[in-house]
Amino acid sequence: MRPWPSSLRARLTLWYTVLLAIPLIAFAIAAFVVVSRALERHTDAFIGDALTAFSRELFAERRASWPMPEAMRRTVAEVRFRELNIAILAADGSVIAMTAFGADEADASVARRPSPDVETRLLTVLRTYDLRQPVSLTVPSANGAYRIVARPIEADGERFTLTGAYSRRDIEAVLQRVRQMFAVAIPLLLVAAAFGGYALARRSLAPVAAMASQAAAITATNMHERLPATGGDELVGLARVVNSLLDRLEQSFDRQRRFIADASHELRTPTAVVRSEADITLSRLNRPEAEYRESVTVIRDAAQRLTRIVDDLFLLSRADAGHLVSRPGPLYLEEVVHQATRAVHAVASERAVDVILRDVVEAPIVGDPDLLGRLLLNLLDNAIKYAPRGSTVDVVMTASNTHYTVSVIDAGPGIPVDERDRVFERFVRLDTARARAETTTTSGAGLGLAIARRIAEMHDGRLEIADSRPGRTEFRVTLPRAALA
Repeated sequence: MRPWPSSLRARLTLWYTVLLAIPLIAFAIAAFVVVSRALERHTDAFIGDALTAFSRELFAERRASWPMPEAMRRTVAEVRFRELNIAILAADGSVIAMTAFGADEADASVARRPSPDVETRLLTVLRTYDLRQPVSLTVPSANGAYRIVARPIEADGERFTLTGAYSRRDIEAVLQRVRQMFAVAIPLLLVAAAFGGYALARRSLAPVAAMASQAAAITATNMHERLPATGGDELVGLARVVNSLLDRLEQSFDRQRRFIADASHELRTPTAVVRSEADITLSRLNRPEAEYRESVTVIRDAAQRLTRIVDDLFLLSRADAGHLVSRPGPLYLEEVVHQATRAVHAVASERAVDVILRDVVEAPIVGDPDLLGRLLLNLLDNAIKYAPRGSTVDVVMTASNTHYTVSVIDAGPGIPVDERDRVFERFVRLDTARARAETTTTSGAGLGLAIARRIAEMHDGRLEIADSRPGRTEFRVTLPRAALA
């Protein structure tokens, strides 16, 4: 079995040829039928005219003393029609007079009986028709097919059937020439159509090939280039779709490059701290125990930060790939909030910040308690880092008919309006946060809010900055409510 053409150009050519072949073959069949019927009508008219002339001759030459059968036999014997055979049948179907089928003009006489094959077939076929009406039909025989025309006549109160038979040799010869003409013309037309279709497909697909070549030339080094999108045909739409895809790819590559650069930068700092402290410790072996403890503490803090960054990157990569393990189930959101506030108590106390859960509502939802806990811990950790010493971080829960909200409010310096969308991007930290990162190895890497928003989206919720100004910043988590069974 031959495979289907893989080339679009070849498939278009094939379809073009097939679609042209179907009407050509249909036309050839229709033309053949029309020509065949036209020839049959012409032959029937010729036979009919001959039978009319024979009838006039029969009644003109009849003598009064001749009975009608005798007159018919004499007229058949005397009248000649080129290649036309005459037969007269009685009402009971018996033959009164008949010329010899297949005989030439000189020998055509009543003295020669037709062949039994022709006579039998003629009589058998004619007896199946109502001969009171004119009949036209084709009768096959050993001598070839004959076109038969039968007409009723009356004489002396009796009914007779006058028939004329004409060989279909001429008709078949014409039809054979028609067949030969179509047998030669149709393949030639299809071959010409195939070449023309191929040329047309090649010309039509030339812009597509050029577009493919241009698209193939676009790599990561020249991602800014775009396909030309001018004109008014369908290819303009294709070019715009491809350009839109290239825009998204370029943005994705840019984000990837920034991500790699930022990740490398964030990982470099704690790694450098660990290495430098280790080198100092190894170079000064006779140091006091307090200095050793201080060096080990710095190494531990840097390692903790390094571990936290790696864990955050791993979580984000799994979330982006859709492989983040989630165990959604019915739970009460207020329990997750209580656990998160208790978990940050030690950190808040170290910073002299109070975390207060002011309003609590019963909030049944469907979600992953571990991921939701991670979301709230990131928000609380962020609020504690920016809250002034001696201030409070408020946690407020509210409920609506369709959603529950958890707001984390701190008394920090606030977030500028033009920075509110950027804080949810990866590795984005405000200036105050960057300044803090220069002085401590335990600060974040700018991933906490990005992770929190991603977790909210996984639960069909959203995380947003509801309000931010000097002295008050509110992060609000909105999650859909669910009735627990």
